[in-house]
Amino acid sequence: MTRLPKPFATIDGPRGPLRFYHGDSVDLLAALEPRSVDVIVTSPPYNLGIRYNTYQDTLPRREYLAWTARWVKAAAKALGAHGSLFLNVGAKPTDPWAALDVAHAVRPYLHLQNTIHWIKSIVIEQELAGARAALGRDLAVGHYKPINSERFLNDCHEFIFHFTPAGRTRLERRAIGVRYQDASNIGRWRAAAAGVRCRGNAWFIPYETIKSRDRDRPHPATFPPRLPRYCLLLHGVARVGLVVDPFLGLGSTAIACAKLGLPFLGMEMDEVYLREAVARTRTAIAASARAGEAPPRGTL
Repeated sequence: MTRLPKPFATIDGPRGPLRFYHGDSVDLLAALEPRSVDVIVTSPPYNLGIRYNTYQDTLPRREYLAWTARWVKAAAKALGAHGSLFLNVGAKPTDPWAALDVAHAVRPYLHLQNTIHWIKSIVIEQELAGARAALGRDLAVGHYKPINSERFLNDCHEFIFHFTPAGRTRLERRAIGVRYQDASNIGRWRAAAAGVRCRGNAWFIPYETIKSRDRDRPHPATFPPRLPRYCLLLHGVARVGLVVDPFLGLGSTAIACAKLGLPFLGMEMDEVYLREAVARTRTAIAASARAGEAPPRGTL
């Protein structure tokens, strides 16, 4: 086994460092100690022709899936016995099998424990929301890329596949729970005593509105920090000793770990993105410090 090289950058955290590595994720994952990682949250290139800064996202499908198997095999070896891999993958209307093919490529190495749908845009009709929602009209929220087609629908969601070594990893289901709209009849259920229920496997997390793609979102396919935050809280932050993101991008997982007070190790082959990820993580830590925010209880 090779050793990890010197980090590109290191940021001190309350429970351990946040380390950033410049290099190929397959090689860096293989250099990790076996069973040394508790949670992996990542979003690799989708191979859908997205224009990245340096990476060519147009491999033949067979080569792309073989590459997926290589990095997943290394990740599975590094993952602890009760660890979680949250894998965000998208597709496109003209290639609907893309995300499912990726999930199938992971199957020889890890169990698919949950399939989560990341909803980026949704319409809630006033009539269906019910009187308690007090909607004055139909509500359309979130952002999507419109499709001009007579065959396909606008694509408003992506997958988050939750893989684990044995399919039996315990989760903190109500750590990202939602309050009951009507709490008048839940006292007889012990699990509902706190007034919060499991969020389920459909997560509405919209992108923030951006004014300039080059300035506000220079990476073409990054996810909001709230998404990895939900994943980490769901796994249970008190049981996390190390989080890894092998496809760091602009650092959303690093930002989530910084705010939750979790040790982190990120990998990125594009130095431009990596520098931006480090800068954004430092900015997030500074903003949290100014606001007097503290990590959730149980993380320190």
